[in-house]
Amino acid sequence: MSVPELKVQPSQRPLTLRERLYGYYLLVRLHRPIGIFLLMWPALWAVWLAGAGSPPWSVVLIFVLGVVLMRSAGCAINDFADRDFDGHVSRTNQRPLATGQVTPKEAVGVFVVLCLLAFALVLQLNWQTVALSVVAALLTMIYPFMKRFTHVPQVFLGAAFGWAIPMAFTAVTGSIPFYAWVLFAATLIWALIYDTQYAMVDREDDLKIGIKSTAILFGRWDRLVVGLLQILMLAMLYWIGREAGRGMLYDLGLLVAAGFAVYQQYLIRSREPALCFQAFLNNNYFGMAVFVGLILDYAFVG
Repeated sequence: MSVPELKVQPSQRPLTLRERLYGYYLLVRLHRPIGIFLLMWPALWAVWLAGAGSPPWSVVLIFVLGVVLMRSAGCAINDFADRDFDGHVSRTNQRPLATGQVTPKEAVGVFVVLCLLAFALVLQLNWQTVALSVVAALLTMIYPFMKRFTHVPQVFLGAAFGWAIPMAFTAVTGSIPFYAWVLFAATLIWALIYDTQYAMVDREDDLKIGIKSTAILFGRWDRLVVGLLQILMLAMLYWIGREAGRGMLYDLGLLVAAGFAVYQQYLIRSREPALCFQAFLNNNYFGMAVFVGLILDYAFVG
Protein backbone atom coordinates (compact mmCIF):
# COMPACT_ATOMS: atom_id res chain seq x y z
CA MET A 1 0.00 0.00 0.00
CA SER A 2 1.50 3.32 -0.98
CA VAL A 3 1.91 6.04 1.59
CA PRO A 4 1.60 9.73 0.71
CA GLU A 5 4.93 11.46 0.80
CA LEU A 6 5.45 13.39 4.02
CA LYS A 7 5.99 17.06 3.37
CA VAL A 8 8.59 18.47 5.73
CA GLN A 9 9.18 22.17 5.86
CA PRO A 10 12.82 22.90 5.04
CA SER A 11 14.85 24.44 7.82
CA GLN A 12 15.33 28.19 7.55
CA ARG A 13 18.92 27.92 8.81
CA PRO A 14 21.55 25.23 9.42
CA LEU A 15 21.16 23.41 12.73
CA THR A 16 23.62 24.26 15.47
CA LEU A 17 25.72 21.47 17.00
CA ARG A 18 23.54 21.56 20.10
CA GLU A 19 20.35 21.22 18.02
CA ARG A 20 21.86 18.37 16.02
CA LEU A 21 22.93 16.49 19.13
CA TYR A 22 19.47 17.01 20.61
CA GLY A 23 18.00 15.50 17.45
CA TYR A 24 20.19 12.42 17.95
CA TYR A 25 19.08 12.28 21.60
CA LEU A 26 15.45 12.23 20.45
CA LEU A 27 16.26 9.71 17.71
CA VAL A 28 17.60 7.12 20.17
CA ARG A 29 14.80 7.98 22.63
CA LEU A 30 16.91 8.39 25.75
CA HIS A 31 14.08 10.62 26.98
CA ARG A 32 11.83 7.52 26.93
CA PRO A 33 13.83 4.78 28.67
CA ILE A 34 11.05 2.16 28.77
CA GLY A 35 12.71 0.23 25.93
CA ILE A 36 15.97 0.12 27.89
CA PHE A 37 14.18 -1.44 30.86
CA LEU A 38 12.30 -3.99 28.76
CA LEU A 39 15.60 -5.10 27.24
CA MET A 40 17.54 -4.87 30.51
CA TRP A 41 15.34 -7.02 32.78
CA PRO A 42 15.70 -10.29 30.81
CA ALA A 43 19.44 -9.65 30.47
CA LEU A 44 19.73 -9.22 34.24
CA TRP A 45 17.56 -12.29 34.91
CA ALA A 46 19.98 -14.29 32.78
CA VAL A 47 23.16 -12.80 34.26
CA TRP A 48 21.96 -13.53 37.82
CA LEU A 49 20.84 -17.06 36.99
CA ALA A 50 24.07 -17.80 35.12
CA GLY A 51 26.11 -16.44 38.02
CA ALA A 52 24.04 -18.30 40.64
CA GLY A 53 23.28 -15.00 42.34
CA SER A 54 26.88 -13.71 42.25
CA PRO A 55 27.72 -12.72 38.67
CA PRO A 56 31.00 -10.93 37.93
CA TRP A 57 30.34 -7.21 38.23
CA SER A 58 32.38 -6.56 35.11
CA VAL A 59 29.91 -8.72 33.15
CA VAL A 60 26.95 -6.93 34.76
CA LEU A 61 28.37 -3.55 33.74
CA ILE A 62 29.09 -4.69 30.18
CA PHE A 63 25.54 -5.99 29.75
CA VAL A 64 23.90 -2.89 31.23
CA LEU A 65 25.93 -0.58 28.97
CA GLY A 66 25.34 -2.91 26.04
CA VAL A 67 21.60 -2.78 26.62
CA VAL A 68 21.60 1.03 26.50
CA LEU A 69 23.69 1.08 23.33
CA MET A 70 21.75 -1.61 21.45
CA ARG A 71 18.32 -0.29 22.40
CA SER A 72 19.46 3.14 21.18
CA ALA A 73 20.77 1.59 17.96
CA GLY A 74 17.45 -0.21 17.54
CA CYS A 75 15.53 3.06 17.83
CA ALA A 76 17.73 4.68 15.17
CA ILE A 77 17.28 1.88 12.63
CA ASN A 78 13.58 1.58 13.49
CA ASP A 79 12.97 5.25 12.70
CA PHE A 80 14.97 4.87 9.49
CA ALA A 81 12.76 1.94 8.46
CA ASP A 82 9.58 3.87 9.40
CA ARG A 83 10.63 7.23 7.95
CA ASP A 84 7.82 7.16 5.35
CA PHE A 85 5.18 6.11 7.88
CA ASP A 86 5.86 7.95 11.16
CA GLY A 87 4.60 11.27 9.83
CA HIS A 88 1.14 9.73 9.30
CA VAL A 89 0.76 8.30 12.82
CA SER A 90 -0.32 10.72 15.55
CA ARG A 91 1.97 9.18 18.18
CA THR A 92 5.10 9.33 16.01
CA ASN A 93 4.66 12.36 13.73
CA GLN A 94 7.06 14.46 15.82
CA ARG A 95 9.98 12.04 15.72
CA PRO A 96 13.14 13.72 14.38
CA LEU A 97 13.21 11.83 11.07
CA ALA A 98 9.54 12.64 10.47
CA THR A 99 10.13 16.35 11.10
CA GLY A 100 13.41 16.52 9.18
CA GLN A 101 15.50 17.32 12.27
CA VAL A 102 17.62 14.22 11.51
CA THR A 103 18.31 12.88 8.01
CA PRO A 104 18.05 9.20 7.03
CA LYS A 105 21.79 9.11 6.40
CA GLU A 106 22.45 10.44 9.89
CA ALA A 107 20.13 7.82 11.41
CA VAL A 108 22.05 5.01 9.71
CA GLY A 109 25.31 6.56 10.89
CA VAL A 110 24.07 6.68 14.48
CA PHE A 111 23.01 3.02 14.22
CA VAL A 112 26.45 1.93 12.94
CA VAL A 113 28.38 3.92 15.57
CA LEU A 114 26.29 2.56 18.44
CA CYS A 115 26.63 -1.02 17.18
CA LEU A 116 30.41 -0.61 16.96
CA LEU A 117 30.54 0.73 20.52
CA ALA A 118 28.47 -2.23 21.74
CA PHE A 119 30.74 -4.61 19.86
CA ALA A 120 33.78 -3.03 21.53
CA LEU A 121 32.18 -3.87 24.88
CA VAL A 122 31.51 -7.48 23.87
CA LEU A 123 35.14 -7.90 22.81
CA GLN A 124 35.96 -7.85 26.54
CA LEU A 125 34.15 -11.20 26.87
CA ASN A 126 34.87 -14.72 25.56
CA TRP A 127 34.72 -15.73 21.91
CA GLN A 128 31.37 -17.54 22.25
CA THR A 129 29.70 -14.33 23.41
CA VAL A 130 31.40 -12.32 20.66
CA ALA A 131 30.04 -14.78 18.07
CA LEU A 132 26.52 -14.55 19.50
CA SER A 133 26.69 -10.74 19.44
CA VAL A 134 26.73 -10.83 15.62
CA VAL A 135 23.30 -12.50 15.70
CA ALA A 136 22.09 -9.81 18.11
CA ALA A 137 23.14 -7.06 15.70
CA LEU A 138 21.44 -8.79 12.76
CA LEU A 139 18.19 -9.22 14.71
CA THR A 140 18.27 -5.55 15.72
CA MET A 141 18.75 -4.54 12.10
CA ILE A 142 16.03 -6.69 10.50
CA TYR A 143 13.24 -6.35 13.10
CA PRO A 144 12.01 -2.87 12.04
CA PHE A 145 11.44 -4.05 8.48
CA MET A 146 9.42 -7.15 9.45
CA LYS A 147 6.20 -5.19 10.00
CA ARG A 148 6.04 -4.78 6.22
CA PHE A 149 5.83 -8.55 5.70
CA THR A 150 4.26 -10.20 8.74
CA HIS A 151 1.58 -9.56 11.36
CA VAL A 152 3.93 -10.89 14.04
CA PRO A 153 7.01 -8.65 13.86
CA GLN A 154 7.04 -8.93 17.66
CA VAL A 155 8.56 -12.39 17.25
CA PHE A 156 11.64 -10.72 15.77
CA LEU A 157 11.55 -8.00 18.45
CA GLY A 158 11.39 -10.66 21.16
CA ALA A 159 14.28 -12.54 19.59
CA ALA A 160 16.34 -9.35 19.46
CA PHE A 161 15.51 -8.43 23.07
CA GLY A 162 15.93 -12.00 24.31
CA TRP A 163 19.24 -12.73 22.60
CA ALA A 164 21.04 -11.19 25.59
CA ILE A 165 20.04 -14.36 27.49
CA PRO A 166 22.23 -16.91 25.67
CA MET A 167 24.94 -14.24 25.52
CA ALA A 168 24.78 -13.81 29.31
CA PHE A 169 25.13 -17.54 29.93
CA THR A 170 28.09 -17.91 27.60
CA ALA A 171 29.71 -14.82 29.12
CA VAL A 172 29.43 -16.19 32.67
CA THR A 173 29.59 -19.98 32.25
CA GLY A 174 30.73 -20.62 28.68
CA SER A 175 27.64 -22.76 27.98
CA ILE A 176 23.87 -22.44 27.50
CA PRO A 177 21.69 -24.83 29.55
CA PHE A 178 18.25 -25.86 28.31
CA TYR A 179 16.41 -23.67 30.82
CA ALA A 180 18.24 -20.64 29.39
CA TRP A 181 16.57 -21.31 26.04
CA VAL A 182 13.23 -21.60 27.86
CA LEU A 183 13.97 -18.19 29.39
CA PHE A 184 14.71 -16.90 25.88
CA ALA A 185 11.32 -18.25 24.73
CA ALA A 186 9.59 -16.65 27.73
CA THR A 187 11.19 -13.31 26.83
CA LEU A 188 10.00 -13.68 23.26
CA ILE A 189 6.46 -14.29 24.56
CA TRP A 190 6.80 -11.23 26.80
CA ALA A 191 7.59 -9.13 23.72
CA LEU A 192 4.40 -10.44 22.10
CA ILE A 193 2.50 -9.33 25.21
CA TYR A 194 3.81 -5.80 25.65
CA ASP A 195 4.22 -4.98 21.99
CA THR A 196 0.65 -6.10 21.29
CA GLN A 197 -0.47 -3.66 23.99
CA TYR A 198 1.73 -1.04 22.32
CA ALA A 199 0.29 -1.84 18.88
CA MET A 200 -3.25 -1.46 20.25
CA VAL A 201 -2.44 2.24 20.64
CA ASP A 202 -1.76 2.64 16.90
CA ARG A 203 -4.22 0.09 15.51
CA GLU A 204 -6.45 2.57 13.66
CA ASP A 205 -3.52 4.47 12.15
CA ASP A 206 -1.76 1.23 11.18
CA LEU A 207 -4.85 -0.04 9.40
CA LYS A 208 -4.98 3.15 7.34
CA ILE A 209 -1.36 3.06 6.20
CA GLY A 210 -0.92 -0.71 5.83
CA ILE A 211 1.36 -1.50 8.78
CA LYS A 212 0.97 -5.05 10.14
CA SER A 213 0.83 -5.92 13.87
CA THR A 214 -0.44 -8.53 16.30
CA ALA A 215 -3.09 -6.06 17.48
CA ILE A 216 -4.56 -6.20 13.97
CA LEU A 217 -4.03 -9.95 13.65
CA PHE A 218 -5.71 -10.81 16.97
CA GLY A 219 -8.57 -8.36 16.42
CA ARG A 220 -11.36 -8.74 18.98
CA TRP A 221 -9.47 -11.63 20.59
CA ASP A 222 -6.53 -9.39 21.52
CA ARG A 223 -7.21 -9.29 25.28
CA LEU A 224 -7.77 -13.05 25.46
CA VAL A 225 -4.58 -13.85 23.53
CA VAL A 226 -2.55 -11.43 25.67
CA GLY A 227 -4.00 -13.02 28.82
CA LEU A 228 -3.15 -16.55 27.68
CA LEU A 229 0.38 -15.45 26.80
CA GLN A 230 0.77 -13.86 30.24
CA ILE A 231 -0.25 -17.13 31.91
CA LEU A 232 2.13 -19.11 29.70
CA MET A 233 5.04 -16.78 30.43
CA LEU A 234 4.49 -16.92 34.19
CA ALA A 235 4.30 -20.73 34.05
CA MET A 236 7.59 -20.83 32.14
CA LEU A 237 9.25 -18.50 34.65
CA TYR A 238 8.00 -20.71 37.50
CA TRP A 239 9.46 -23.82 35.80
CA ILE A 240 12.76 -22.01 35.25
CA GLY A 241 12.85 -21.19 38.96
CA ARG A 242 12.47 -24.87 39.80
CA GLU A 243 15.25 -25.83 37.39
CA ALA A 244 17.53 -23.17 38.87
CA GLY A 245 16.76 -24.22 42.45
CA ARG A 246 14.92 -21.05 43.37
CA GLY A 247 12.55 -20.83 46.30
CA MET A 248 9.84 -18.86 48.04
CA LEU A 249 11.13 -15.32 47.46
CA TYR A 250 11.48 -15.93 43.75
CA ASP A 251 7.94 -17.28 43.69
CA LEU A 252 6.78 -14.18 45.59
CA GLY A 253 8.34 -12.04 42.86
CA LEU A 254 6.37 -14.01 40.28
CA LEU A 255 3.19 -13.49 42.29
CA VAL A 256 3.77 -9.72 42.30
CA ALA A 257 4.45 -9.88 38.55
CA ALA A 258 1.18 -11.78 38.09
CA GLY A 259 -0.57 -8.93 39.89
CA PHE A 260 0.86 -6.47 37.36
CA ALA A 261 -0.33 -8.73 34.53
CA VAL A 262 -3.87 -8.63 35.96
CA TYR A 263 -3.64 -4.85 36.21
CA GLN A 264 -2.59 -4.66 32.56
CA GLN A 265 -5.70 -6.64 31.62
CA TYR A 266 -7.75 -4.08 33.53
CA LEU A 267 -6.08 -1.23 31.66
CA ILE A 268 -6.72 -2.68 28.18
CA ARG A 269 -10.31 -3.75 28.96
CA SER A 270 -11.84 -0.95 26.84
CA ARG A 271 -8.97 -0.80 24.31
CA GLU A 272 -8.61 2.93 24.98
CA PRO A 273 -5.27 3.90 23.33
CA ALA A 274 -3.99 5.93 26.30
CA LEU A 275 -4.74 3.08 28.73
CA CYS A 276 -3.20 0.50 26.39
CA PHE A 277 -0.05 2.61 26.41
CA GLN A 278 -0.12 2.62 30.22
CA ALA A 279 -0.39 -1.17 30.15
CA PHE A 280 2.66 -1.30 27.89
CA LEU A 281 4.62 0.92 30.29
CA ASN A 282 3.52 -1.20 33.26
CA ASN A 283 5.59 -4.10 31.92
CA ASN A 284 8.63 -2.37 33.40
CA TYR A 285 7.27 -3.21 36.86
CA PHE A 286 6.51 -6.78 35.76
CA GLY A 287 10.14 -7.31 34.77
CA MET A 288 11.40 -5.55 37.88
CA ALA A 289 9.27 -7.75 40.15
CA VAL A 290 10.77 -10.90 38.64
CA PHE A 291 14.30 -9.55 39.06
CA VAL A 292 13.82 -8.35 42.63
CA GLY A 293 12.36 -11.72 43.59
CA LEU A 294 15.34 -13.44 41.98
CA ILE A 295 18.04 -11.39 43.71
CA LEU A 296 16.28 -11.61 47.09
CA ASP A 297 15.95 -15.37 46.74
CA TYR A 298 19.66 -15.73 46.03
CA ALA A 299 20.51 -13.33 48.85
CA PHE A 300 18.40 -14.91 51.59
CA VAL A 301 17.81 -18.48 50.44
CA GLY A 302 21.06 -19.13 48.61
